[in-house]
Amino acid sequence: MLRKLISPTQTIPPVAIVPKHIAIIMDGNGRWAKKRLMPRVAGHAVGVKRVRDVVQACIEQGVEYLTLFAFSSENWRRPEAEVTRLMELFVHALEDEVDRLLKNGVRLNIIGDLSRFSPRIQELITVAEVRTGGCSKLTLTIAANYGGRWDLLNAVNRWRAANPEATEIDEATLTDYLAMGDAPEPDLFIRTGGEQRISNFLLWQLAYTEFHFTDTLWPDFNGDTLKAAIASYQQRERRFGRTSEQLGAPV
Repeated sequence: MLRKLISPTQTIPPVAIVPKHIAIIMDGNGRWAKKRLMPRVAGHAVGVKRVRDVVQACIEQGVEYLTLFAFSSENWRRPEAEVTRLMELFVHALEDEVDRLLKNGVRLNIIGDLSRFSPRIQELITVAEVRTGGCSKLTLTIAANYGGRWDLLNAVNRWRAANPEATEIDEATLTDYLAMGDAPEPDLFIRTGGEQRISNFLLWQLAYTEFHFTDTLWPDFNGDTLKAAIASYQQRERRFGRTSEQLGAPV
């Protein structure tokens, strides 16, 4: 069984100056390309390069977990040509980026319903996760064919299969069966591109996460905009149900 994690609904977690875990919806690739009279897929290609920059910035800032929403379970509804190109970019990233991740001490973790991907992509995911499994500087999680509702249903179904005689499940146990059951809940959630919704991303885990929305399109996002988001986070008062006065009282 996976290690137990601190749940902000069950106890008060420690609050660090730098968020331990950042989750990002990388939005705006297509709009970035259209503004430049380029095909939408060109924006996605530039967006892959921005991932490298943000990974490096997280390492420099001392962030331990970075989770990126790359492809939702609803994104299959996009034009076939765009989906095909996204799959090609996924393959190239898995082929080309693993050595860079190893060099920088980054462990790669892919979450989502991977059964819909081609055998080639599934093989590359397995190889990448195994090769980077010993890295500990940063855990980079890519959510691909992922949806928060899928995650919750999948967790319950996995629990039922493992415990056929049980009739009730508690919060800690359910957390163990989620796709990110071995990671702390995000401290900071960022969405680029100006939209202000979570779009079926980490529905369980974002319960007490601080949100930061920016108009910056993902291909324009970089280390400086990440620092600005972290600076915004550092101005928040994380009360976890308490009052401001209680935060200043001796423990």
